[in-house]
Amino acid sequence: MARVALDADVVIAFLDPSDAQHQHAVELLRTHLASGDDLLIAATVYAEMIVRPLQHGTEGTVDKFLAAVGADVADVDRAVARRAAQLRARHRALRLPDALSLATALARDAELLTLDRTLQRVADRERQG
Repeated sequence: MARVALDADVVIAFLDPSDAQHQHAVELLRTHLASGDDLLIAATVYAEMIVRPLQHGTEGTVDKFLAAVGADVADVDRAVARRAAQLRARHRALRLPDALSLATALARDAELLTLDRTLQRVADRERQG
């Protein structure tokens, strides 16, 4: 069993059948759910992924999903924020929300599950040292 941090794009695509990446997100998550992996998201990821459901009055879907998969919402403290800033400083293509998502994964010793290729490359580089 592994620890996996979900990026917002994975959950957004998973919950929206009309999303172009929906099937890919379903396949990725299915593997981790079947393995019983420990899932988590950064509090900033939660905020990012619930915006559209709040606009449409469907925010309950997000919370039900997180409860169903047992995902933990991880606080972003000073250490995680600083690590995100360091990541952002080293990788100019990295946006702050993505840096916070990755920093949370690194702080919790979790694999980052994302559909964003740039973020995945940065995550792979950071894991390799």
